[in-house]
Amino acid sequence: MVLTHFNKDGKAIMVDVTEKNETKRVALTKGKISMNKETYLKVKEGTIQKGDVLGVARVAGIMGAKKTSDLIPMCHPLFITGVEIEFNFFDDELTIEVATSVKTAGKTGVEMEALTATTTALLTIYDMCKAMDKTMVIKDVRLCKKSGGKSGDFINE
Repeated sequence: MVLTHFNKDGKAIMVDVTEKNETKRVALTKGKISMNKETYLKVKEGTIQKGDVLGVARVAGIMGAKKTSDLIPMCHPLFITGVEIEFNFFDDELTIEVATSVKTAGKTGVEMEALTATTTALLTIYDMCKAMDKTMVIKDVRLCKKSGGKSGDFINE
């Protein structure tokens, strides 16, 4: 396997995508945050004192996707054409899942943007609830699907 973020001397580089074709690209990522029962129910009911936790987390995730190249050194700045963030509740686990889809039409994929959006949304939930529950755990952040580009489709469900 060739690692494309290093030159022949082993020095870090930004991958040159000049000659790549533009294609429609989509990435789907997921991650979870588990918490105590009281916090979980208050988030689900929308009664956390700081406000609309999931609404703020959604906006934070979208902003995270847009700022990925500012955070991850070798990521290209991308024109993102769409970001969708959904929240799924798992009552038996006291867990909220963040599912993110990021789209673009370009020369490089949006996996890092989707992962950044998911983790930013999760961190925002943590930030808004930490006064109630410092034992929350962020886990299982992963790329679930990607499509487009030379490497084609990838599924990890």
